[in-house]
Amino acid sequence: MKSIQIVIIILTMLGSFGCQAQTNKKMEENKNPLMCDPVEGICGIPDSTAKTEIGAQSIEKPVKVIYFTDPICSSCWGIEPQLRKLKLEYGNNLEIEYRMGGLLPDWNYNNGGISKPSDVAHHWDEVSVYYDMPIDGDVWLEDPLHSSYPPSIAFKAAQMQDNEKAVLFLREIREMVFLQKKNIAKWEHIEVAAKKVGLDVVQLKKDYEGKAKNLFEEDLKLAREYGVRGFPTIFFLDNIGNKEIVYGSKPYAFYETSVLKLHSKSTKSEYSKNWETLFSKYNSLTAKEFSELSGTPREESEKQLNELVKKGSLVKLTTKNGSIWTKKNTIH
Repeated sequence: MKSIQIVIIILTMLGSFGCQAQTNKKMEENKNPLMCDPVEGICGIPDSTAKTEIGAQSIEKPVKVIYFTDPICSSCWGIEPQLRKLKLEYGNNLEIEYRMGGLLPDWNYNNGGISKPSDVAHHWDEVSVYYDMPIDGDVWLEDPLHSSYPPSIAFKAAQMQDNEKAVLFLREIREMVFLQKKNIAKWEHIEVAAKKVGLDVVQLKKDYEGKAKNLFEEDLKLAREYGVRGFPTIFFLDNIGNKEIVYGSKPYAFYETSVLKLHSKSTKSEYSKNWETLFSKYNSLTAKEFSELSGTPREESEKQLNELVKKGSLVKLTTKNGSIWTKKNTIH
């Protein structure tokens, strides 16, 4: 614990603390991909200057969002409440494109205070408290992932079938790794998640072992071209080449402002904030998510959710670092 804290202090002073995506050898030497900076809200070091200028986009809606993420990025899990709210309020004005960043290629390094999977466990427990999103770091003690590439490739295979189901699939595997302590690099868990969201598992396996690998490589290449060095990195673009960039986990206003800067005529959609409506839109919600989406104070949100469990309307999964609630008839 003491050695990790020293590393954190030093790196913060240097202005380069984060969860580094290993995009080149120099970065690998200086950063560790799984040490995320909860204060900056990012897994990696943001690079404010893209290597390739992003040109005008051919888009159907006023604003295009390109979201660079990774299935095991704890900072990306931390922004789920904000992104879910953005979709509800401005979904009619946005088209969102998910890109995988390749956070953990393998364990062939020893730096940043983490040299083996078990070193990640306590770090995840700490960022869970910071983001107020349930994360159980014990997966790194009980069944650690060797890489984040397999679930990333599986997501690309899911996208080949259906973009909406792919987003649901990404949520499923995140819940698996962050709350259920499942090693989502294993096909057995990928298969379970795919079935739950209605994907064709036979086709998914075929694409996972074939074309999806190329699509994943294209995502990594695009990330390098855009100068993406950490996750989450979110580009907001319009059809004439204007852009806004949000690095890391930020308050909701940062994402909303980016949309309005590019399309000032965007109007906020009103949506019902009662629990039935929210759980019909999103099958599972944490207390932080319910608070963000319903406008309920954080403490009160958890009380409301627990009351619904007592009434038999919701099912609660409790981890050592928080809980998640699911509508009863959506449990598989």
